[in-house]
Amino acid sequence: MNQNYPITIYQEPDLPRSSLVLGWSEDAGDLGRKVTDYLNLKLNGQEFAEVDPEDFFPMGGVAIKDNIARFPESKFYACPEHELAILRTDSPLAEWYKFLNSVLDVAERHCRVRELYVLGAMISFSAHTAPRQLIAVVNSTEMKEVLTQDDLNRDMDYQTQPGERPTLNSFLLWLARERNIPGVSVWVLIPFYLAAMEDPQAQRKVLSFLSERLGLRIDFSDLDQEIGEQNEQLAVARSRFPQIDDYINRLESNLVLSREENGELVKKIEEFLGEGD
Repeated sequence: MNQNYPITIYQEPDLPRSSLVLGWSEDAGDLGRKVTDYLNLKLNGQEFAEVDPEDFFPMGGVAIKDNIARFPESKFYACPEHELAILRTDSPLAEWYKFLNSVLDVAERHCRVRELYVLGAMISFSAHTAPRQLIAVVNSTEMKEVLTQDDLNRDMDYQTQPGERPTLNSFLLWLARERNIPGVSVWVLIPFYLAAMEDPQAQRKVLSFLSERLGLRIDFSDLDQEIGEQNEQLAVARSRFPQIDDYINRLESNLVLSREENGELVKKIEEFLGEGD
């Protein structure tokens, strides 16, 4: 570990040239954690480095989820057979510039990274029955041209509001460009009433994109089964509760629900799926 960029390297990965996939642990629909965990499971990812959390996360408290204590983590994994590095990390609450440069130091020095894929989730006011969409934000015109054959929306315009900080994804893409590392932030749209739980269909969309782009050849039959099971649960909820069915029917017809109706749908879906679990 050095004092400027606090990284612990447990073992040197066999990555003479690689792609880096980064997922945030707190994303909507649990997207970042689920996608990176799935890749590590399918591709036999092995932990090789970690960012020391002390400078970037408050250490005075611990998050509790499902009765399990969660400490902030930023861990790198290597999949040498697929020329892939994976970072699953909590979002830093301080020292963004230092944290993101630490990530890129590992990418350059230990992974010889040739391209960067940053994952993100966006809340959508659409029904779960609609196909999930991917939106791409790139850090170079060359990267945009490379992605022309992929099923991505590449024409989004957005300007950070005065006085607001850019997103971590945008900040990381900018720093990567300064190092001549091509990068893309891949956002998937997640129905708002699944944002606090899991959305395996959104996970599948992102994973399919990565598998095709990086030649991973992953068998998604287990994830497809999970998608089918969730869709069955939601179909049961609609059949049992006319109000849920009415709300989702209106979303399917591109109608807008009121704020109160949105909140009611979220509450009822979370209660129903929670009981199912």
